[in-house]
Amino acid sequence: MKQCRSCGQTYSDADINFCLNDGELLSRLVDPLSRSVTDEPPATIFADDDSPPTLMMDSARVTNQHSWQASAPPVQWQGQNAMSSVGFGNLPAYLQPKSHTLPTVGLILGISSLIFVCCFGGIWLGLPAAIVGFLGLRNADNFPDRFGGRGMAIGAMIVGAITFFISLIHIVLTAIGS
Repeated sequence: MKQCRSCGQTYSDADINFCLNDGELLSRLVDPLSRSVTDEPPATIFADDDSPPTLMMDSARVTNQHSWQASAPPVQWQGQNAMSSVGFGNLPAYLQPKSHTLPTVGLILGISSLIFVCCFGGIWLGLPAAIVGFLGLRNADNFPDRFGGRGMAIGAMIVGAITFFISLIHIVLTAIGS
């Protein structure tokens, strides 16, 4: 038996832990014969341990795999550009990621040549940027399945060529002025 300390309602169901009237935590009533002699009346002696009882569960469920129905094999998902061609032995050949190394290096050199154009950076950074950008553009045009970054390569060529010519004009004006 359990009893609510607030309203005094008693419950005989062992699964109820809270009072249905006020929501207070229920306490188990203790048999006064098993306790030591106290001054409290037998109906108000509460147990000190309010933890719920331990339940013993059934053993684990055993499944019979032989009675399972065979299902259809899963369908392979084929997204855009998932397979480029059929490879050796009719196995699909998957696409490799495109390389953007040369256009990226060329663009970094071109931007650096813009920063150092006052120190003749177009000569030692702009010219290599234009050359590496040209190589990246040639790779992107000739092998589009392996190389990408065509726009970066064009940008590297343009910036590198502009800073190279600005540096040449700066050298010529410096030589004429001195």
